[in-house]
Amino acid sequence: MQLTRSLKLTDAVFVGLGSMIGAGVFAVFAPAAAAAGSALLVSLVIAGVIACCNALSSAWLAARHPQSGGTYVYGRERLGRLWGDLAGWAFVLGKTASCAAMALTVGTYVGAPKPVAVAAIVALTVLNLTGVQKSALVTRVIVVVVLLVLASTVFTARDAVQPAEFLPSGILPAAALLFFAFAGYARIATLGEEVREPARTIPRAVVISLAITLVVYAVVAVVALNALGSDLAVSTLADVSPSLAPVIRIAACLAALGSLLSLQLGVSRTALAMARDRRLPGFMADLRWAEVVTAVVAIALVLAFDVTRAIVFSSFCVLLYYAIANASAWTLGKRVVPAVGLAGCLTLAGAVLWQL
Repeated sequence: MQLTRSLKLTDAVFVGLGSMIGAGVFAVFAPAAAAAGSALLVSLVIAGVIACCNALSSAWLAARHPQSGGTYVYGRERLGRLWGDLAGWAFVLGKTASCAAMALTVGTYVGAPKPVAVAAIVALTVLNLTGVQKSALVTRVIVVVVLLVLASTVFTARDAVQPAEFLPSGILPAAALLFFAFAGYARIATLGEEVREPARTIPRAVVISLAITLVVYAVVAVVALNALGSDLAVSTLADVSPSLAPVIRIAACLAALGSLLSLQLGVSRTALAMARDRRLPGFMADLRWAEVVTAVVAIALVLAFDVTRAIVFSSFCVLLYYAIANASAWTLGKRVVPAVGLAGCLTLAGAVLWQL
């Protein structure tokens, strides 16, 4: 089916914002602050720059290889079957860990992390099996709600307390954790057949949406650090503004459930594609089985890890995935962006190993 090139730059930017601004901001600041203290602002910039490089590399690859599968396809076509398989495994494992992290985020804000997390995964898997999917409208509603709640949190934050200690040794590990909050930017790279002037529009949309996301996260990080100081390492965003705590908890749960639903849909379909290529057991070529197995593995990770460990494992796997994407983009004749992205991904992956 031929897709219509109806999306303008503003549409593509909103897709990027919808993919990035969500549950990650409610889950990742605490472990990042534990690692870097007030230096997490430096970590945030590092994570944003590397995310931008990864997204641009993915956009260039998507234009050359307009097939579903992402870096699983790019690595296979540009570097060889082994690298494509490694990217596929890294994606499935990393994003399944993201499912666990999002489910645990819901549980954390409700007050019963593991029971609620398991219940959330089961409930959304049942929805997936009945054919219910998150629409573009729901995505936009979630983004608007999250932005409004974050803005309200900023304006009603408690008075400043003792600032957190600046921990330069934790900058890179914290950047690897904060990378998790930018997950989703590659969604823009999949719009090649639907945007006007994709070669020009997609890179611009990547940069603009990432810049906006970085500004939003930086403002929230500054306010959270000023409000909680070193206590941010053991707190949630609901503690930043006690007067809005119930609203923040509801928004966090809404965003995390939306992200969890999208992640489960994406992982199950990548698993299905790999099963068809005989890289996963053949029975997973049935989408229903792929969805069930994804849920079972996510539940196992929920029971084995806390939210920080789930984020760490997810970030490590996804950083490897994008390292392969950048290496693949290098073969297109691109140089600076893929080189920075590759070096950044490998450096952050190495930095986060000590937390696994």
